Amino acid sequence: MGSVIGELLPLAVGVAISPIPIIAVILMLLSKRAGGASAGFGVGWILGILVATGIFMFLAGSIDTSDSDGPSATASWVKVVLGVLLLLLAGRQWRSRNAHAEPPKWMQAIDDLNFVKSTGLGFALAAINPKNLLLCVSAGVGIGTAAMSGGEQVVALIVYTVLAGSTVLVPVIAYAVAADKMRGTLDNLKVWLQSNNAAVMSVLLLVMGAVVLGKGFGGLF
Repeated sequence: MGSVIGELLPLAVGVAISPIPIIAVILMLLSKRAGGASAGFGVGWILGILVATGIFMFLAGSIDTSDSDGPSATASWVKVVLGVLLLLLAGRQWRSRNAHAEPPKWMQAIDDLNFVKSTGLGFALAAINPKNLLLCVSAGVGIGTAAMSGGEQVVALIVYTVLAGSTVLVPVIAYAVAADKMRGTLDNLKVWLQSNNAAVMSVLLLVMGAVVLGKGFGGLF
């Protein structure tokens, strides 16, 4: 199981340092409903990662690997496809890095989000957003096709979810403990992430795509 968690670590880091959810939780922590909105977003974010990864973990578990000493050809081809998709998404992000698009509508409505609405937003950004979804799918496939017991797979899923969701949970908890001290730091971080969102995501997706693609080819040759 240790080797599988090691393989999941880059994917978890890719989700964890994704700028959009970090920007979202920072904006919520700076809003008039900071406590409820940020807590809801954290819950939704964790649930989204857990559900998206878990679904594909169970689906990948149906891939037959019993006749092979290593990963099956099917599992390897799935990883190749996921790797290519991540690389294509990285290229798209890089091309848009200098574009000055308006903030999405949900960012403009941050002050009006309550616990329930922010929970739904967190879930959507984790489980539906293509960038994070591809990373969760890659992690789910990796767990589901690994030679582990069901219990070990669940443990790997939980570890991945906690690591991937840590950068959203940590600011929420830190703000609850020391709100006044966090405001300046959060504001500066928000400005930097908004300015460098596309570039950061393109590099992340490039690295993750190369890792997943490499694992796929490694299982084929």
